[in-house]
Amino acid sequence: LQEEIQEVKDEGNLETLFNSLDKIVEEAKDREEPAWRPSGIPEEDVRSVMVPYLLKHRSYLQKVLKEKEEENRQVAESVLAGRARIAELQQLILARKQAWQ
Repeated sequence: LQEEIQEVKDEGNLETLFNSLDKIVEEAKDREEPAWRPSGIPEEDVRSVMVPYLLKHRSYLQKVLKEKEEENRQVAESVLAGRARIAELQQLILARKQAWQ
């Protein structure tokens, strides 16, 4: 029986696994607060991890949105200035055409 137990321990590398389990148990003894355990409600368990990430991502997207809005405002001003210049040139062309006739 002892030989069979030793074979199982050798095949499954149980000695190393038991040693790592003992190490985890020893480390847990020094903790003041209890270890985290899932609540059984996956939505709540994931929320604690996802909310900070999503808030950070939202801040990033808001920053990018502000940059794009500023860029669009500048382009719109440029377009309006271009349209005004075109209107001026059309008036100048019309005036010169009338003067030529």
